[in-house]
Amino acid sequence: MNWDLLFQLLINGVIVGLLYGVVAMCFVLIYKSTQVVNFAQGEFLLLGAWVCLYFLVEYEFPFWLGFLLTMGFMAIFGIVVQTLILRPLIGEPIISIIMVTIGFSTFMQSLMNWVFGNSAVRFPQIFEVEVVNIGGLNVETAYLMSIAMSIIIMIVFFAFFRYSRFGLAMRATAYNQQIAQSLGISIKQVFMMAWAISAVVSAVAGIIIGMVSAVSNALAFIGIKVFPAVIVGGLDSIVGGVFGGIIIGVLENLAEFVDGQYLHWGNMYQIAPFYILIIILMIKPYGLFGTPDIERV
Repeated sequence: MNWDLLFQLLINGVIVGLLYGVVAMCFVLIYKSTQVVNFAQGEFLLLGAWVCLYFLVEYEFPFWLGFLLTMGFMAIFGIVVQTLILRPLIGEPIISIIMVTIGFSTFMQSLMNWVFGNSAVRFPQIFEVEVVNIGGLNVETAYLMSIAMSIIIMIVFFAFFRYSRFGLAMRATAYNQQIAQSLGISIKQVFMMAWAISAVVSAVAGIIIGMVSAVSNALAFIGIKVFPAVIVGGLDSIVGGVFGGIIIGVLENLAEFVDGQYLHWGNMYQIAPFYILIIILMIKPYGLFGTPDIERV
């Protein structure tokens, strides 16, 4: 057994899993606030990567400036999407809203394909040192940045929901929208903030992944791949989303190792998360950290 390769893949799985956890938190954030599963999350991720790349290539902005401008653009984009597309659907059946997010994801894919093309484009060199050797392992600098950004985002999420006024308002809205509204909380503002934060955080993940693997339409598939992580952790648990992301990241890299060394099926890396999804739904449908919904009849 190639232990060095296995260890390298497991480390990569943890690093990628942290990014999956960040995107999973966006799923959970929108679901807890609005009871909607956003199937356009992967397109948010892709759009953030394309916009940042556009700023860097077309205007030759330094990375930090292009990054900040992208965050501002995505915040506004999230608010616009919620205001123009989803707000008119408040009170409609949940399935109708979910279908709208699926249709919107298809629309965004077509629009980005028309505007940015369908070829993979790499980011210009951001770091002077592209690869860092840590304990005999070669780790890309972008991955180290992803670890730092993921940890920072998780800490900010924790502090935001625990101590800030808007965070408490979002928690109250997630618990019960009618009670929150009776306490003077603006549900519309909470919804706008949830979508803005989700768009910004997804863009961060998209930029980091794009720096490692180039930016292309395939990047949007991350949104679908993260969905098993959300289910594994629990659709209403931010902590569960983080752990679910790490679990999926490690398991898909472990599946790649087993496939490459023994099975030689060729597609285990792509489909392993969905096998895990099916197993979790059969054994623990509310996820590892999810709250069971008990109904009496």
